[in-house]
Amino acid sequence: MAQLPDHLDIHLIRILYLLLCEKNVSRVALKLDQPQPSISASLRKLRELTGDPLLVRGGRGMVPTQHGESLKKPAKRILDEVSQLFLHKTPFASMDESRVFRIGAPDYLDIQFLPNIVARLRRESPKSRIVIHSLGAEVDSIRMLSDGDLDLLIANWDAPPEHLHLSPLFEDPIVCAMRADSPYAKRTGADDMTLDDYLSLPHVAPSPTLSGYYGVIDTYLQQHGHERNVVVESAYFGLMPHMLTQTDLVLTTGRQYLRFFERNLPIKTFSVPLRFPPMRFYQLWHERVHAAPEHKWLRDQITQAAQALTAK
Repeated sequence: MAQLPDHLDIHLIRILYLLLCEKNVSRVALKLDQPQPSISASLRKLRELTGDPLLVRGGRGMVPTQHGESLKKPAKRILDEVSQLFLHKTPFASMDESRVFRIGAPDYLDIQFLPNIVARLRRESPKSRIVIHSLGAEVDSIRMLSDGDLDLLIANWDAPPEHLHLSPLFEDPIVCAMRADSPYAKRTGADDMTLDDYLSLPHVAPSPTLSGYYGVIDTYLQQHGHERNVVVESAYFGLMPHMLTQTDLVLTTGRQYLRFFERNLPIKTFSVPLRFPPMRFYQLWHERVHAAPEHKWLRDQITQAAQALTAK
């Protein structure tokens, strides 16, 4: 066999496959809309490359040689695999296919949001597996996105990394809450908290979810020359509303998050005496999964869950 060239033309493999199937130079020329002499020249080149006649005369026209016949399946496989590289990706068949979806999310989301996401994914892709990762200062979630340990991240950082893709989910106005029967809550109207009161009252605040990152509340206060009186810092955000019921603590967070606890715990919500921007939640993902059909589907499901949440 002659030495293979440095650059082997895929079109030449297509001609090889069609010649072995059609067993006729003229028909291949018609199929490819090329002149017959061009196909004949390609056949000569293929014979030179393979060291075999490939097609020889038989009783009723041309027939493949034994070696030629053995090349038909490999040639078809190469053409199929090459086509997969460049054909448009088919949508994710969520009801039939199975995937593992790894989602990173903070626990200070609306208490219904993550359960709604899980319910939607279970309903729409019952064969798939869902892994939800917590966030914390010890978790390098940005690296996990780039390494494939996370597929998607739900966050509300002030300055998300610019190299990641971002899609907004929902906004949540900021309020604060405390025990409803505390002396301050009893004597103060829901819209009457002063700035001095707010800054001096004892606060419970979440532990940073990223090293050196203090969250939207304290970042905003620092930018405007204020500092609140944080006396408790906790990594368990979901327990903070319950901490209010037995202490004098104040919790500052989104109105949507507190809505559930207002119905189930003896707490009172106050308007915050500062113009905090709303908490803006979004989903982040890496370029690694940007074009993958199953990940586009996943992002659509989370977007729809967020829209259903804010529509209530």
